[in-house]
Amino acid sequence: MIHPIDYRYGSKEMRAVFEEDSRIQLLLDVEAAIAQAHADLGHVPIEAAKEITAKAKLGIVKKEAILEEEKKINHDIMAMVKVLAAQCGKWGRFVHFGATSNDINDTASALQFRDALDILLADIEILDTILARQAREHIGTVCVGRTHAQHAIPTTYGMKFALFLDELKRSEERLKVSHKRNCGKIAGAVGTMASYDDGLKMAERVGEVLSIKMADITNQVVPRDIYAEIILNIALLGSLLDKMATEVRNLQRTEISEVAEGFKKDQVGSSTMPHKKNPINSEKTCGLARILYGNVIPALLNNNLWHERDLTNSAPERAIIPESFILIDEMIKSIINVYDNLVFFPENIKRNLQMSKGKNMAEAIMIALTKKGASRQDAHEMLRTLSQDGDDFVETVRSNKDVGKYLTGEEINTLLKPEKYLGEAKRIVERVLNK
Repeated sequence: MIHPIDYRYGSKEMRAVFEEDSRIQLLLDVEAAIAQAHADLGHVPIEAAKEITAKAKLGIVKKEAILEEEKKINHDIMAMVKVLAAQCGKWGRFVHFGATSNDINDTASALQFRDALDILLADIEILDTILARQAREHIGTVCVGRTHAQHAIPTTYGMKFALFLDELKRSEERLKVSHKRNCGKIAGAVGTMASYDDGLKMAERVGEVLSIKMADITNQVVPRDIYAEIILNIALLGSLLDKMATEVRNLQRTEISEVAEGFKKDQVGSSTMPHKKNPINSEKTCGLARILYGNVIPALLNNNLWHERDLTNSAPERAIIPESFILIDEMIKSIINVYDNLVFFPENIKRNLQMSKGKNMAEAIMIALTKKGASRQDAHEMLRTLSQDGDDFVETVRSNKDVGKYLTGEEINTLLKPEKYLGEAKRIVERVLNK
């Protein structure tokens, strides 16, 4: 084993979609479907289709024999065709009848995409539920907002979770579009179907046998914008998971310590520092996202092939397709674990909210002064100056005569309460949850 996806990353379920044995079986399934379609349309004897379908099984068609044949002829699909045909006796002459290699390859890929997207969409539903639960439970958990990594005005943890939830729904919608666009092809060497009798009916029938949509038009390959869209949409989902993981990593900093990844009883954080509780799942997620981003470029370049096709897309796709799916599978399952088991530290959330001693409420006072008749610009300058005048902002504001011209002490006390300056936060979260 060379690549970590072979043993470290991705679920058994997702890896199974892209394992070599699974891929070979899908290729054989497509060959069988072509034979069945030919028989259904009267192009070949029904006995030929039955024999080819019966023998198109990995185990009957030996993987070792395919690899040995490929060494001789240097063509993977033709090697499989020859080994399958040899198993089918007199009916072997109808194996791969009318097909070109990418009729087989691209249709098998469509079957892999279908199964892999189903797994990914099921995980998105799980994460959707977790984020919705966290947003509901923390709709009133007030915390300090941060812009430019500095304390800003108050927000809520409900807002944080709902924001992620809303973006997750967009990723889900994009992947469903990719699922809908996903298609195979039965169209021959340059897409004209010249090698097939009743080519349009052949493609339709193969699609029915395999329960997969067929492309309306292709050249020798399914247009690679469809593949690029899938890889790009995976990367976009990855960027959300990266963002969610980054938020946890920052909030788990010792200096902030508002939330943290759950930590198992026997889990070790460091081989030398016994006290460490590192956010390893979040860090892993951020790291794997970098690979997904890198896979987008070859996916886009693969769309630009010479004339009716060349082979420059083939080698990159052998790497970026399984890699992208398996890594996003690892990432989303890791984030499901992180966000389902988040540990909150309410006392630290409150401490950080009050850390600036009221300075993060300067905007609220500025808005109130303007409503009472002060110039907005004058009020801004007044609060800017006061916020730089010593550490005890609360006392500075209370004792300032210019502020006192417009606001009473009781009004100032109310304006300095973070929970009173949340605007429509609760309704915004509820709006997202109601969707």
